[in-house]
Amino acid sequence: MLRFIVRRLLQLIPILLGLSVLLFAWLRALPGGPAQAALGERATPEDIARYNETFGLDQPVLVQYGKFLGRALQLDFGTSSRTGQAVTTEFLERFPGTLELTIFAMVFAIGIGIPLGYLAARRHGSWIDSSSVIGSLLGVAIPVFFLAYLLRLLFAVQLGWLPGSGRQDVRIDATHITNFFVLDGLMTREFDAAWDAVLHLVLPGIALGTIPLAIIVRITRASVLDVVNEDYVRTANAKGLATATVRRRHIIRNALLPVSTTIGLQTGLLLSGAVLTETVFAFGGVGSALRDAIANRDYALLQGFILILAVVYVLVNLLVDISYGLLDPRVRVR
Repeated sequence: MLRFIVRRLLQLIPILLGLSVLLFAWLRALPGGPAQAALGERATPEDIARYNETFGLDQPVLVQYGKFLGRALQLDFGTSSRTGQAVTTEFLERFPGTLELTIFAMVFAIGIGIPLGYLAARRHGSWIDSSSVIGSLLGVAIPVFFLAYLLRLLFAVQLGWLPGSGRQDVRIDATHITNFFVLDGLMTREFDAAWDAVLHLVLPGIALGTIPLAIIVRITRASVLDVVNEDYVRTANAKGLATATVRRRHIIRNALLPVSTTIGLQTGLLLSGAVLTETVFAFGGVGSALRDAIANRDYALLQGFILILAVVYVLVNLLVDISYGLLDPRVRVR
């Protein structure tokens, strides 16, 4: 297993290097450039030239890339031109919110998706099966921002059951230690603050988790239908094993192999920043920070956030590979 993990880690190196090259080239190709973004629209050519000389932007591209890569390895991505804070500091302040939202969305998707997909497969051809297929198609087809607006309009504006924006009520004087608002409330025994943070996660979490929920239902249903018809399942039934044992040890465990991959990929995508959902609910996470960075041409923040999120995404995929190897020893052999 250790050899399997090391091999996967070594495969990540060329992926991240290639991504850093593409990101570096893309940002340099954007109109205006970093100097224009930092100095503003009224900057003179002399000001831009002086800025480029100060920050080494007038040097050869390979030299600039080498310095960029060296600073990135030290987690130094420069300073945001909008806030004046270090990009790494901004990310550490924003990412806990996105992580909380992702966890809530995936718990919602997994908690409903796997049981519903399994039930649909076990009742293949029934109204439950048909309803799950239709529902999963609708879940994938409805745009996230449209569903988010509907949820906010109905449950926050008209019914007033749930908060419709932010991460926490501004009237709550909560202590923030880790920037994980739910965890901070529990650590400081400010249970009202923790509960309020959970309520603020409900609507954006449901909106964000709908597409993963639909995908998990479909993958689980298809996987269970494939496994049920395998020879080893028929053999286990013929040997007289208890139905619960056959389901747990032979059907569910093997059916979870493709489902675990789907869950990992969807988690990585959500962690990469739910721009639309965070925008609708004014949720102060990575997605809203990326939106602001694009609007304000904050190239340093864009560059740093995208690269860090790419690292997070490939690490999540590594965890998926490891889980796959734990579930199916044949993967480790290959």
